[in-house]
Amino acid sequence: MAIINDEVDAVVVGLGWSGSIMSIELARAGLKVRALERGSDQTSKDFAYPMPADQYGYDVRNKIFAKPKDAAMTVRHTVDDTALPTRKWGSFGPGSNVGGAGLHWTAVLIRPTPTDLKLKTYADETYAPRQLQEDMQLQDFPVTWEEMEPHFDYFEKVCGQSGKAGNVKGEILPGGDPFEGPRSNPMPLPALEDTLNCSMFKEAATKLGYHPFPNPSANASQAWTNPYGQQIAPCNYCGFCSKYPCLNYSKASPQTTILDALKRHPNFSYRTNAEVVRVDLHDDKKTARGVTYYNENGEEVFQPAKIVLLCSFQFQNVRLMLLSGIGTPYDPMTGEGVVGRNYAFLSNGNATLFYKDKNFNPFATAGATGQMFNDISPRPGFEDGVKYGFIGGAKIHSSQATGNPIGTSLPKGTPNWGAGWKKGMKDWYGHSMKVSITTTCMSYRGNYMDLDPTYRDKYGNPLARITFDWKENELKLQQYLRDIVLNITKELQPDSFTESFLKMDSHYDLRPYVSTHNVGGAVMGDDPKTSAINKYLQSWDVHNVFAVGGNAFPQNFQANPTDMIGALSLFSAEKIVGEYIKNPGALVQA
Repeated sequence: MAIINDEVDAVVVGLGWSGSIMSIELARAGLKVRALERGSDQTSKDFAYPMPADQYGYDVRNKIFAKPKDAAMTVRHTVDDTALPTRKWGSFGPGSNVGGAGLHWTAVLIRPTPTDLKLKTYADETYAPRQLQEDMQLQDFPVTWEEMEPHFDYFEKVCGQSGKAGNVKGEILPGGDPFEGPRSNPMPLPALEDTLNCSMFKEAATKLGYHPFPNPSANASQAWTNPYGQQIAPCNYCGFCSKYPCLNYSKASPQTTILDALKRHPNFSYRTNAEVVRVDLHDDKKTARGVTYYNENGEEVFQPAKIVLLCSFQFQNVRLMLLSGIGTPYDPMTGEGVVGRNYAFLSNGNATLFYKDKNFNPFATAGATGQMFNDISPRPGFEDGVKYGFIGGAKIHSSQATGNPIGTSLPKGTPNWGAGWKKGMKDWYGHSMKVSITTTCMSYRGNYMDLDPTYRDKYGNPLARITFDWKENELKLQQYLRDIVLNITKELQPDSFTESFLKMDSHYDLRPYVSTHNVGGAVMGDDPKTSAINKYLQSWDVHNVFAVGGNAFPQNFQANPTDMIGALSLFSAEKIVGEYIKNPGALVQA
């Protein structure tokens, strides 16, 4: 028989970025909030200096990632393939434990553009009928720039964002991104210091007519106290950031920006080692009565709640909705249904440039150290997409995100192991830089999520299944971007270089790391026929369930997703506090 907990006003499933934001905003409003985290507890003290930055533990063994045995999904390219389960993380790295992926992210904190939020409208106005792929499923975000901007601004202050604004209240400022949407305020802190590769890239890109600017960063360039009263230390450029917790309290994470303040609220509590397996619905299936989870002893526990907030990683939110019968599962054959629809990832690529006479000193860097430009993006005035028959773009950047010795890039012909590899490391470590792309990814009828009919977890529940492959549009975009990167490479005059870009016959490969920018599956929209949740992230079908995270994106833009996820969490929390708790029900009429 299940253990039954005391009832709460809101139960939060997952205590990463979105779960921490929703928890603190609802607790500040006086609600009794309980968060349930599948993993164990983690605080900043667990990783603080002088603890070592263990590359083998964090980068190779993925010490603070979710374990595949606990969070595996199955993957295939098409409906005709057999999906197989993940055994080791490669393409992406979901988080686990308190803090989630917000503990090991690189900390690039950049906004989408106004065009990104209204991409379907832009496509309809810009491209000829049937010019884009027939199976492409573009949708507008159901929110405007004006609605989201205050929440971007607040979340960036929570994180202590460092950078250089390019558009403040409509005024274009030198040194920032001239293509960004208008900001209400400059970025909270000055940009991080440039490393040698940044200076070289900036000079070359400017000479070629592009508009480079410092990577917007959640690595604090100076000491900062955020709106929750949390103090963030200035970055000391240790060189260990992506895939690592911050040893110096300098990288924004739930631990450094929210959780200590949240824990001071007596109406907030949290349970760790609590794996939620379903949202329990009332008999009418229109409202939830709470969630069921298994505790550290393997006991089944029911947590009653008036509001259920799904704040897990993207594919876990989608899986919980499918397991719980919330919304109609998507069918790629008919195009009907909404839960699982519009899964999207992204692609990257790069050229690695080698210089015998330059030392880039990769240990003196932060996760988001770099320069980028957004000239190649869907926007009015960018005509090459129409000319070459693709929609999308990329941030093109030179970033020096880590000082990891293992896995450093070496010139072509260097042995992969043994004495030859060691000599290559000795000769070339610190003598290379990258020029990289991080691209958009559109959504398609055949790229989606559902429940796997074969593989199950330890509780007997089906794993999530991802069906995904690159489409012609994204491969055309890669080839277009390759030409730009190689042109910049030529301007930089390296002694030699290697390149890595998708070819027109490439297929999605789960093995190499790409990013953790998984989106879609339970997307937001204005139409319940094509979206699982409304603009406030509220389920169309079960009004007291909210799905908060990257699952809400209708397709993937070239900006990193965290700024949008943080802003959407604040946007949803504001509506719940201001309206829903006073009058529970649908916040948007279907």
